[in-house]
This record gives sequence, structure tokens and C-alpha cells, in this order.
Amino acid sequence: MHRQMLWGLLGLAIYGYGVSSPAAADDVADFYKGKQLTMLIGTSTGGDVDARARMVARYMGKHIPGQPSILPRNMPGAVGVVAANWLYNVAPKDGTVIHAVMQGMPAFQAMGGQGVEFDAAKLQWLGNTVEGTNVVVTWHASKIGSIADARTRQVVMGAPGTANNCVFYPLLLNALVGTQFKVITGYPGGNDVNLAMERGEVEGRGCGTWTGWLSTKPDWVEGKKIVVLAQGALKRSPDLPTVPTLIELVESDFEKSVMRFMSSDGAYSRAYATNPGLPAARLTALRRAFDATMQDAEFLSEAKKTDRELSPSTGEEVQKVVEALIATPKDVVAHAKMILDQGAKLNEGKGK
Repeated sequence: MHRQMLWGLLGLAIYGYGVSSPAAADDVADFYKGKQLTMLIGTSTGGDVDARARMVARYMGKHIPGQPSILPRNMPGAVGVVAANWLYNVAPKDGTVIHAVMQGMPAFQAMGGQGVEFDAAKLQWLGNTVEGTNVVVTWHASKIGSIADARTRQVVMGAPGTANNCVFYPLLLNALVGTQFKVITGYPGGNDVNLAMERGEVEGRGCGTWTGWLSTKPDWVEGKKIVVLAQGALKRSPDLPTVPTLIELVESDFEKSVMRFMSSDGAYSRAYATNPGLPAARLTALRRAFDATMQDAEFLSEAKKTDRELSPSTGEEVQKVVEALIATPKDVVAHAKMILDQGAKLNEGKGK
């Protein structure tokens, strides 16, 4: 079903936000009335993931039958893995926990990532606020202004945790393009990496959405404090027409398939999910409440004031994209994993 048709159906879902019957709508409203839901955030405070999740939490509750409140809860750890595991295995499976899922989680799972105790394809996806273009950036003082420059000497890059594109992209570029990135992991969140760039501890950051940079660091973008070297996306952003995608930086069809696998998560850059097991009527209510939030006048006004770009997609659309990523051919996934495993070992042996 085309996106236009899905959004059109939203206008028809007048009673119970698309719940199948008046009785089901009443049951959902009765369940949620007076409850406090959790917005689970897998990062520290201050970055785009955190800010967007808090904004969604402020408005989504009024669109859920029964109008519950939603309280943000940060649970940083392995940049998303700890929170996703908690959602899947510990959180109540009743629709009272919404998770701002880190976009690298499905690909990390597909590659057999360490510590994964969740199945992204079985999560119940509620929607996505923006289709994002991930970017590899360097700090202006590093004098590294292109991928070609990054081939000439070691470039120290900061990363929050180890299971995210801040690690993946530099290691893939090292293996397939010949760059010399050295990745320093373990920062609590992306904002901490940004501070490290300012202090001169690291020279760049291997991930972060372009929309995130525009909203959280507009002065850096305008003042050319960061330099965009490459885009982790299926196509170039209109804002960055001269910056190559990871796919464009490699030559063989197989290598392009590897880069495409690692770049496809931009389709659900800032997505939200709940765990499996909740009644179908509650899932439908949460999905339609998310859709309504994306059209809420107050929500849209705040997004505009804070420069947070919106290009929303429905939970049904995100579900299909994640399931397709998990079903990526095994040889492509295995090759990506081999590169990242070998790159991590080589990275550990480099001096800063």
C-alpha cells in the first residue's frame, strides 16, 4: 500500500484511532486511562535521538485512547543494545513501553552482534519520524576534508559504544576504500563525542544523521565546523549533492551490496517500537496515535521551532523495511560481519 493511501486511511479511522470495533476501542481506552507509559531511550541525554523521543512523548499520549501520560526514561548502554534487550525480555508486554530504537539495531542483530537478545523483526514497529541520511564527518581543525585525505594518514574518530554506525562506517571504509580511521569507542552518547571533537580528543565522528546535525548543531553546519566526507544512504541528500554515498565509493557489485545493507537503516532513522505480545487492538491504537502525532499542530510547531525535520512513515512501513533487512542474503551479511570483525581487531592495535 502506498504511503499516500496509508495516510489517507488515517483520516477514516475516526472511532478508536482505527481500532476495529467500538467495544475494542472502549477496552483500549479503559486500559490506558490513568496510566503512565514509558518512552525508553537507549542513549544519554542531549542528542537528536533523545530530543525527538521526548518531543514525541509530550504529544503522543493525547492521541492514545484513554490519554495516558508518557514519561521518558534514558537507558544508555552499548548504544541501544541494553535498552532493546530490556524492552524485548523484561518490559511489560502490554503496550505500556514505547522504545526509541537506535537505527543500527536491526543490522547489528543480522550480523550476530554480541549481546543481542532481541529480534527486531518481531518488535511491533509504531512509526518513524524522519528518513535520515547518516554522515561521516570530521572536525574542521583536523584538515581532513575528503575521503582521499583520510587515505593519507590515521584519523581518530569517536564513537558512542561499539554497536553502531559510528564504528561500522569507518571500519567498512578502511577495508573497502583504503581510509585509515582509528575508532575510539565507549563514549556514553553522540553528544559526548561532539564535546570530544571540540576538545581535540578526536578528529571526527563516523555517524549521525544530517537532520540531527542541522537541528542540534546548526552553528557548526553554518560555520563549517564539521566537514561531511561520506553519506550512509541509498541516495545522496539534496542538501549534500557533491558528497558521495558509501555505495558510490566502492566498485564491485558485491561490495555495493554490502554497503547497501549497511546504509538501508536510513529509512527508519528515528523509529519507535514496542515489544511483541500486546493485544492487537492496543498495537493498532498505538500506531494510529503515532500517525496522529505526526499531524498534530502543536507537535509540528515545536518541530519547526527546533529545526527537527520530519518525513514520517507508518509502523506498517517500518515493519516491512526491518523485516527485509533481517532477510538480507547471508553471504552479504557474512561479508559485512567479517570486515567489521577484522577491522575491530586491527583498530585495537593502532596507536592513537
